[in-house]
Amino acid sequence: MKPLVYKVLEMQCWREAQATGHFPGSADDLRDGFIHFSTAAQLPGTLRKYFAGQRGLVLLGIPADPFGDTLRWEASASGSLYPHLYGVLPASAVLQEWPLALDDVGQHVLPQDLA
Repeated sequence: MKPLVYKVLEMQCWREAQATGHFPGSADDLRDGFIHFSTAAQLPGTLRKYFAGQRGLVLLGIPADPFGDTLRWEASASGSLYPHLYGVLPASAVLQEWPLALDDVGQHVLPQDLA
């Protein structure tokens, strides 16, 4: 299986993207000029830092390969390399989607089958 990158967003935004056929980015993505993705290993930190306790989220799994040089791996303030998409995400590029539930202590439960 090809490596996946992941996008966390509100289910409503994802439904709108499916209806239009593309996701231009969240308000944060549009402000920063690229769509923020995470690797599987980065997801717990992303969820804690940016989505703590938030309900109604979906996790999208997207193959990294088809984006070519529009997908760039760039250093965050901590020095970790994060995938950033400089362009629009076609809804058809999403390989998998999972609703993100909260556990009893309010932390998001990630799917067991992340690559």
